[in-house]
Amino acid sequence: MLINTYLMKQWNIAPTGIIMLILLTAFTLSSCSEKPTGDQPPNIVILFADDMGYGDLSSYGNPTIRTPHIDGLGEQGIRFTSFVTASWCVPSRTELLTGRHMSRVEFGGGTGSDGEGGLPESEVTLAEGLQQAGYATGMAGKWHLGYKKAKFLPTNQGFDSWLGLPYSNDYRKPWVQTEEPLGMYRGTEMVDHPLNQDSLTVRYTQEATSFIEKNADGDAPFFFYLAYNMPHLPIHTIKEFQEQSKGGFYGDVIETIDWSVGRVLETLEEQGLSENTIVFFASDNGPWNSLPERMLQDGNEYWHTGSPGPLRGSKATTYEGGTRVPAMIRWPGQISSGQVTDALAAMPDIYRTLMETGGAELPDHPLDGYNLMPFLKGESDESPREHYAYIRGGQLQAYREGPWKLRLVDQKPQLFNLQNDPGERWNRADEKTGLVGELRQKMEEMAREVGVKMPGEEEEKGQDQS
Repeated sequence: MLINTYLMKQWNIAPTGIIMLILLTAFTLSSCSEKPTGDQPPNIVILFADDMGYGDLSSYGNPTIRTPHIDGLGEQGIRFTSFVTASWCVPSRTELLTGRHMSRVEFGGGTGSDGEGGLPESEVTLAEGLQQAGYATGMAGKWHLGYKKAKFLPTNQGFDSWLGLPYSNDYRKPWVQTEEPLGMYRGTEMVDHPLNQDSLTVRYTQEATSFIEKNADGDAPFFFYLAYNMPHLPIHTIKEFQEQSKGGFYGDVIETIDWSVGRVLETLEEQGLSENTIVFFASDNGPWNSLPERMLQDGNEYWHTGSPGPLRGSKATTYEGGTRVPAMIRWPGQISSGQVTDALAAMPDIYRTLMETGGAELPDHPLDGYNLMPFLKGESDESPREHYAYIRGGQLQAYREGPWKLRLVDQKPQLFNLQNDPGERWNRADEKTGLVGELRQKMEEMAREVGVKMPGEEEEKGQDQS
């Protein structure tokens, strides 16, 4: 297949086989020397997929989709097999960027195309904390934490620069019925409308690599947050990546993200920054397999969604398929390579871990995360996280402590041992009634602490957005 010369120059795109050869060679044979770090805190890069399933990557068991660069990232650090998050976009991003469950945050309304709400000034985002600690900060991609007022947008939430969409890429007809145009923003201004979604991942990647190159020789460390819109429906990629994957069109989209991750890692290597850069990759929640009928228009198909792998459920549920996501973190020389851990970790932990590692001051309000770095570096044998609260729509629907998870959504309690039964197929509630009662009591205490209802109580509206 012939490749457009402009794309090769502008986006560094080549045929799939050549891409893999170039990037894999770059990782193993690069002659770039590492820049001296001294006492400077590490650079930080977050790569965040949208609706990617637990079973969408080769390293998590996908038999047809090729993801060598994402898999390689995990091999060079720690790959998590029990990393959990909220089961919807906005709550998950709130956990990542504030270290708090969404129920603690006063959004004041929705954050979609017709929403008036957003992150309040009282919240200290990860970008704000690192910026105050001396970091240069940048972002590309999906925001979804408020946009109707300029104060809600990324450049007023700690990011020096931002190129991206203010919310999900389906906020336009025929899907979400809205009169608001879906366009690309730079800072607080819309710069591209109507939007060509095919090139979103490529444009975001160029923004990320340009930011890294610009800040490579700076006196300050940097933080870059690349929040992909894909593979959230409707899925898109440029023609050069189409019909390349054995996983079909969805596989093409995932392999485009893998290419993007490879470009970011290659740029860090070229600039001599790999050794002193923490790179974290994850999905915001599980795959949208229970998609609403509104999405089955204009080219969307049921097979355009991802796989939860061996897990039960999908996005918008509090089964593991909606909340357990692929996640990995790399910091050469600090985090030993080749590790796979089934220890419990969660999205709010990333906020606290990176804030403390970057030397940022923690806010004085309650946080829901733990500093994982001693565990990641091998200084502690166990993860500091022992429990997780599965919140959905203003309700605490499930609670995990150790290997045990109690779910109270349906009429009959569901109790699963996730160590032996990660697919949540075997309900143990009838044989362990004492444990059910113990965990229910802890759930009630947790619900009061984070300000949500228990199942069966009146459900709050307007918290979950895709």
